[in-house]
Amino acid sequence: MSVDAVCSTLLQARAHAHLADALPLAGHLASQEEAYAVQRAVARELGWFDQGTPHAWKSGGPTRGAQLTHAPLPPAGVWPSPATAGDWPLHTRGIEAEIALRLGQDVSVAQAWQLVAGECAGLIDAMAVSIEVVESRWQQQFAAPPLLLMADQLCHGALVIGEWQACDLVGAAPDWSRQVCRLRLGDGETSVHTGTHSLGDPAWLLADWLRHATMEYGTLSAGTVVTTGSWVGLARAQAGDRVHVQFDGVGEAWLQL
Repeated sequence: MSVDAVCSTLLQARAHAHLADALPLAGHLASQEEAYAVQRAVARELGWFDQGTPHAWKSGGPTRGAQLTHAPLPPAGVWPSPATAGDWPLHTRGIEAEIALRLGQDVSVAQAWQLVAGECAGLIDAMAVSIEVVESRWQQQFAAPPLLLMADQLCHGALVIGEWQACDLVGAAPDWSRQVCRLRLGDGETSVHTGTHSLGDPAWLLADWLRHATMEYGTLSAGTVVTTGSWVGLARAQAGDRVHVQFDGVGEAWLQL
């Protein structure tokens, strides 16, 4: 099966910390459903969620009108800030500055299918600054076919989460259009980004994410985390860089590569 071939290739790449050639597999996946099937198969073979449902996810999309995509994250690669990558296998070292949101209650499949996009902020009890390390297991990196990138856990490498801040995103949500994000890589200058989240509001994706996640894994428990997309595009770091991300009024996170 095509799904099996892609899964086997990704498992080999992870096992040996090398990059696989995407070209022979370019036509193997025909749909997002098949890409998600690869995600599930890789997670199952590696035993990521043998102890329960995924505790952390990444989710997002380029615009509200685009199809959002999602991936559960291996627990060994979710680190509290400040974090050190050490010998964690990294080739690409893409960096995204993000806001992570935390569920304040359990959410079942039935509940998820009643949710409306943009009207789920009441499910969140805390937020934190996060650093998403973006990695591709493909030699072609981000030029690989989109479905192969999606199958590769949406190019997830690691997630660093800053200190959680209790929040009320219904009655006292930040003005996301004015939210300032600051990113510094190594000795470079700090870049400043204001109101640059692709969806305008990190919580806007919650309904879509929860429908997908509960259909894949069943009820998500309170405390489950989702990181919600980049405010800085994709920055490229180097081995040895110290990464600092700050969101004014929210907090900061650090990662030593």
